[in-house]
Amino acid sequence: MVKTNLRWTRRRGVAVPAMLVLLSMVSGCPMPDESRLLAAKRAGEIAVLTYAGSTTYYETPEGAAGFEYDLAKAFADHLGLRLRVLVATRYANVLPRLLAGEADFAAANITDTPDRRERLRFTPSYFQIRQQVVYRLGDERPTKVEDLIDRDIEVQSGTPSAKLLQELKQSHPDLTWSESDKLGPEDYLQLVWEGLLDLTIADSNLVALNRQYFPELQVAFSLGEPEPVAWAFRKTDDASLSDAADEFLKEFRGTGSLAQLVDRYYGPASRSNFINLTVFRARVHNRLPNYQRLLEDAGAKYKIDWRLLAALAYQESYWNPNSVSYTGVSGFMMLTRETAAELGIDDRTDVAASIDGGARYFRDLLDRLPARIALPDRLWFALAAYNTGLSHLEDARILTQEQRGDPDKWTDVRKRLPLLSDPKWFTRTKYGYARGDEPVRFVSRVRAYYDVLVKIDDEERARNTTRALKLKAPAI
Repeated sequence: MVKTNLRWTRRRGVAVPAMLVLLSMVSGCPMPDESRLLAAKRAGEIAVLTYAGSTTYYETPEGAAGFEYDLAKAFADHLGLRLRVLVATRYANVLPRLLAGEADFAAANITDTPDRRERLRFTPSYFQIRQQVVYRLGDERPTKVEDLIDRDIEVQSGTPSAKLLQELKQSHPDLTWSESDKLGPEDYLQLVWEGLLDLTIADSNLVALNRQYFPELQVAFSLGEPEPVAWAFRKTDDASLSDAADEFLKEFRGTGSLAQLVDRYYGPASRSNFINLTVFRARVHNRLPNYQRLLEDAGAKYKIDWRLLAALAYQESYWNPNSVSYTGVSGFMMLTRETAAELGIDDRTDVAASIDGGARYFRDLLDRLPARIALPDRLWFALAAYNTGLSHLEDARILTQEQRGDPDKWTDVRKRLPLLSDPKWFTRTKYGYARGDEPVRFVSRVRAYYDVLVKIDDEERARNTTRALKLKAPAI
């Protein structure tokens, strides 16, 4: 009996480590004395926890997108690992699931606060946000906390907005509001825009993004102090993975890549104009349908997103085929006489010919840019060239390089384009004077229109899918 137990003990002594290795390979959990970073590299992936939203993560026809997703993906690529994305159904579930060990870190617009630091380790912040009170233009604007009393306010439960209202109630006991899990912060912003809700409170970056889609949304005032947004890791004795994230973010900021990513998602929103976007949204419904099929056909033919072509055309002609500028360009895509002649277009007022020619010209600009310029910068450079020409764009890229900027990054080159109107600088360039501030404004506006078109188009697709599913559903 004793011998049998001894043999079993010896066998278990061999089997247990083998089983640990097997379980570790399957789960990605660290082996004894193995750091979390080494375990991730052995597993070949890192897992990030986020939630669905325009500032965090969402799906597009081209794949996953979102500021937090792109930043986390860049970190995974930096480590040479796959990124596994776990999506929480609501913001309030993110940190509890992280603390339960479901992911390596959380990237979900999370603010670094003293109470959270007791359980979590945060990376350096990559931007700051504030809580903002939002109302619809034309409604009574609150200017202070006291003005929120007796107003119809709704927010999502478990969010920083809900927490802030609970704190304000300590000093303003008459303050009331409603909370729900059924709607998200963006849903409440849309309800305010539609006039179905008096007020809501939301993160400032979320408000900035949604104001370009719903321009009547207005910020009444901000609540509290700005708070830093960062990635969150569980606080354990092993900080190898969070240390790697710290180093990555430091490098990402230093190379200008962080500024580029911020500009990609928030740049157009911060530079959008209320009146322009209000008129634009109206023309999406009363003008664009007349030309959408032509734009879609040209986009498919030249492998360009038709919505980007539509945004470009709106900036050029406001979707008016009879437009003529003071410089003599005309038509739907506002081609010059020289460009039209090169493209074989005799009548610039012919809408189909103008759209095909403009798309072909834009495709040519994209193809003539240096191959090393990656998307989306490649698109912004081509748009700038559409406005000012490749020659002046190249002058600006050379100036950027001379000033130790990155000539392949739009965020760097756009700072130098205005120098082309300054004698101190344009006299040193090959192609001379240009109104360099114009392509900067041009690209900014096209990007803003494009973002709005993408959102409207995505919403329409979602509605069509819902209608199709209802039609297919069996009658009860």
